[in-house]
Amino acid sequence: MKATIGITENNLTEVAQLLSKTLADEYVLLTKTKKAHWNVEGTDFYSSHKFFEHQYGQLEVIIDQIAERIRKIGHYAPATLKQFLELTHLSEDFRGKNDSVDHFKALLSDHESIIINLRGNIGNFGGIHKDASTSDYLTRLIEAHETMAWMLRAHLA
Repeated sequence: MKATIGITENNLTEVAQLLSKTLADEYVLLTKTKKAHWNVEGTDFYSSHKFFEHQYGQLEVIIDQIAERIRKIGHYAPATLKQFLELTHLSEDFRGKNDSVDHFKALLSDHESIIINLRGNIGNFGGIHKDASTSDYLTRLIEAHETMAWMLRAHLA
């Protein structure tokens, strides 16, 4: 059923498409974070293993929120790996060693890429598409990624 929430159908479609790309980015980052959690090795294994577990837990919540936002505005969320890989701007590849430092660096790069991407598009939501709710949510999402990136960066200092 069509969402009648004071935003034009064309704007809702554009918002859903932008959110779908964000959802894909988050899902790829979740997968890479779980890979780090499962495969990290080294003398700091336990603390890194637990750290990655905490971060992927945060990403699972974010993913659910984005998918539900897409549904709230009357669209269907992408939900296949093929769709996510077609929509994401991130690479699923990891070319580092399975030590914590290489995983921290790779994940930090992805968080920062998501932050930059969100920051570059956030004006479109509230301005062009007249969707202040999504704009507000994405502002909080940027902050969440900034915190996760800070935590990763602190391990590399």
